[in-house]
Amino acid sequence: MAEARDVFIVCNNVEELGGLQRWAHDIGRMFADRGHRVHLVGITHADRSHDYGHDLPYTVTVLHDRDLPQARGPIGTRLRELRHRLTVWRGAARLSALFRTARPGGVVIAAQVWAMEWVAQADTAGMPVIGMSHESYEATRRSSRYERVKRHFADADLLLALTDADADAWAFDDMSNAGAMPNPLHVTPHSVSPRTEPVVVRHGRLAFEKGQDMLLESWAEIASHHPSWRLRLYGSGPDEDALRRQAAELGVSDSVEFAGPTSDIEKALTGASIFALSSREEGFPMSIIEAMAYGLPTVAFDCAPGVRELLTDGRDGLIVAPGNTTEFAAALDRLIRDAGLRDSLAEAARESVRRYEPDAVLDRWERQFALVAGERAPRA
Repeated sequence: MAEARDVFIVCNNVEELGGLQRWAHDIGRMFADRGHRVHLVGITHADRSHDYGHDLPYTVTVLHDRDLPQARGPIGTRLRELRHRLTVWRGAARLSALFRTARPGGVVIAAQVWAMEWVAQADTAGMPVIGMSHESYEATRRSSRYERVKRHFADADLLLALTDADADAWAFDDMSNAGAMPNPLHVTPHSVSPRTEPVVVRHGRLAFEKGQDMLLESWAEIASHHPSWRLRLYGSGPDEDALRRQAAELGVSDSVEFAGPTSDIEKALTGASIFALSSREEGFPMSIIEAMAYGLPTVAFDCAPGVRELLTDGRDGLIVAPGNTTEFAAALDRLIRDAGLRDSLAEAARESVRRYEPDAVLDRWERQFALVAGERAPRA
């Protein structure tokens, strides 16, 4: 049995219905089940909060009760920077007070780079800090987060990416503390999809990076050939109105359902026969893990190393060149027409996803905790 620890998981916020937030609550619960004392910390409140339940087996704290001043702006730049620094200092002071409650062997996990800015200012004396990147190296490289990751995570004891390929990419980019840690399978299906409903499902925030616009383009190429089938989009977000207009312009409104956000993943997935991942960028897509566990074959754009780490093209899913909507449409059409292929891919996916069962991933976490604490690693 591994040593019980105080584990602080610090995120931008811990309240949204998003992939990172779901991961934080799921891994927090898993750590607590292993006897660790877990504390989830959000830097600020989310614009829209999700109910993650009551009687949680871990503590949740939000550092700031109101919107934070931005470091830069069109006017009063110097004043804004000073206000921002003061806000960070106050939040870091609260973090320091939390960290001082830890017993020997405690560890801090900074799950996002913005959260790491606060952790870096806090007093973590005697506590190892593990940074995390929940997106692919290439996605970070193309974004404004890249320089901040290089700056703020450089002195962390570890920087964990979600795949070996991304860890290697960070290592080649002079981040010698890089390692890999996949997300665990976080659902326990009570049932799996019978794959009898004529539905292609996609769940995720309705936003540019999730690529629902490309999925609609693909759907428009094949919808008329399969009049009994529906494309069901779960989620909400800033692009919802634009996506509804796009569906109307493409002439597919009658076969596209905007089902809204849902926390009942089992109902959403068991009521479909195919899962579509149309994202422009991802890290280690939890939605693919969920689809595999609930017995759905997946069609996915090859948008990140995490896709190929989860799926093997033609064995447990179909992988399509990034942004190629015609190829994506052809893959959907192939699965719609071939129930036998749907079944064989889905069954292989259910077997393959067992690699990420919680105990296997949590054992890896225990070894990393022991590593950064300079202890003898626990036996697997």
